[in-house]
Amino acid sequence: MDYAARNFAAEGYHTTSVTSIVNGLGVGKGVFYWYFASKDELLGEILGDALRSMREAQRDAIAGEPDPARRIDQGIRASLHWLSENRHLFVLMEFARTEERFAPIIRRGDDQMVADALPHVSAGITAGLLRGEDPVFLTMAILGVSGHLARTLVLEQGNDADRVAESVIAFCRQGYLATGTPALARRSA
Repeated sequence: MDYAARNFAAEGYHTTSVTSIVNGLGVGKGVFYWYFASKDELLGEILGDALRSMREAQRDAIAGEPDPARRIDQGIRASLHWLSENRHLFVLMEFARTEERFAPIIRRGDDQMVADALPHVSAGITAGLLRGEDPVFLTMAILGVSGHLARTLVLEQGNDADRVAESVIAFCRQGYLATGTPALARRSA
C-alpha cells in the first residue's frame, strides 16, 4: 500500500494505473485483485490507514499528560509532525477532499478529529484554562487553524513542522489580539 500511496501522490491518482502499481512491485494483477476490488478501494484503504495512523500519533503524544491545555498543544505538535513526515499521505488526503467518492472518508476523519479533541477542550474550559466558549466551536477553530497552516505552511511551502506547530499553538493560546490591548479595544473588535 505504501508503494501505491507514494505513486498516487507523486504521479497523481488518475494517472497511476493498477498496471503501473503491480509492475513497480513486480507482481501480477491477480495479486492486486486478490486484496482489492479496484484502485478506488485501494485508495480508500490507504486513506483509512493514514487517518488511523495520525490518530495513534496524537494519542501517543498526549498519553499521561494531565493538563488539558498541554494535551491540546501536544496533539497539535503530533499532528503537524505526522503530516510533515507523511507528506505523500497528506497530499492524498487533500486530493481526496476534492473527489466526491473519497470525500466522505475525509469528512468522517474530520468528524473523528473533532470528537477526539473535544474532551480535551471541554476539560480545559472546565478547568478555567481555555475561554468559556462553545467547546465545539473552539475545537473546530483550533483544528481549522491547525489544518490551514499545516496545508499552507508545511505541505505547500515546506516550512519546518516544529516552527509551524509553535505558531499554531501561540495563536490558539493567545488569539489575535496583541498583548496589552486595552479592554475597550477588545470589546469593540
